[in-house]
Amino acid sequence: MDVRQMRCVVAVAEELHFGRAAERLQMSQAPLSAQIKRIEREIGFPLFERTTRSVRLTPVGAELYRRAVAIIEQVDLATVDLHEVAAGRAGRVRVGFPSSASYSILPRAVRRMREVAPDLELELVPLTSAEQVERVHEGSIDIGIVRGEAATLDLRSRRLFTEEIVACLPEDHPLAGQESVSAEELAAEPMIFFPGRDMPGFVAEIRPVFDGQEFPQVRARVVHQETALGFVAAGVGFTLLPESVSSFRPTAVSVARIDERPTTTMFIVEPATLTPAARLFGDVMAEAAGATQDAAAPRRRAVRP
Repeated sequence: MDVRQMRCVVAVAEELHFGRAAERLQMSQAPLSAQIKRIEREIGFPLFERTTRSVRLTPVGAELYRRAVAIIEQVDLATVDLHEVAAGRAGRVRVGFPSSASYSILPRAVRRMREVAPDLELELVPLTSAEQVERVHEGSIDIGIVRGEAATLDLRSRRLFTEEIVACLPEDHPLAGQESVSAEELAAEPMIFFPGRDMPGFVAEIRPVFDGQEFPQVRARVVHQETALGFVAAGVGFTLLPESVSSFRPTAVSVARIDERPTTTMFIVEPATLTPAARLFGDVMAEAAGATQDAAAPRRRAVRP
């Protein structure tokens, strides 16, 4: 017995009239009667007691009606759910992200996803850019957010937004309080830097800042930008960070623009074949990137020490 036949049983059981049931099902009465007789032959018991004046359910018919209603409800719900999955509004999407994304684009994107796809399960995985590329390749995340074009490697990528790189200095540093500092001034100071293996894109964006200068002495290499800010606050050295991250700096850290105005760009990295949910999340990320870029413009005009 298939779902179409179950719908016939339910219609007759609820209408207790073959003519009205046929009209409800948008079919003629003869094929409906034939379907009910076919089901009765299949199960070996009558489902309805028929007279010239009335139609009544038999005990077997009443039990089949109860079960058919439950099955049809589950089939209808599954159909709706599958349409939502196909549209990317249900299911699960696994997203890798660097710590810096949590200060800018990611909160906007997650909030928007909750609006457009409240039933979608978001699994957010904090990873370095290199880890994300590896995990997208192996399929353990569906989409990644990385900094710097060097991190995209051979994956398909989409540019999200670009922002300035700024200098973060201890508040008691001689350069602290200046609105802007030069690469030459920074080159003479100890630096908190990042490992190229884990953060290839961001490191590739920072190195050209010191073209023509001796690269600063590296006091420590850290993976997380929050850790870099902590070291700066402790007076270990200065660091260079995206402007959006510097906005959440500790009070013991001063921020200055860099004369050369270096920039960092965030990208989506994704496999050649995307799940519907990952495609939708990527589109929402692109939308959030536009809003983030617009919000960053006035801040870029007025970075305060």
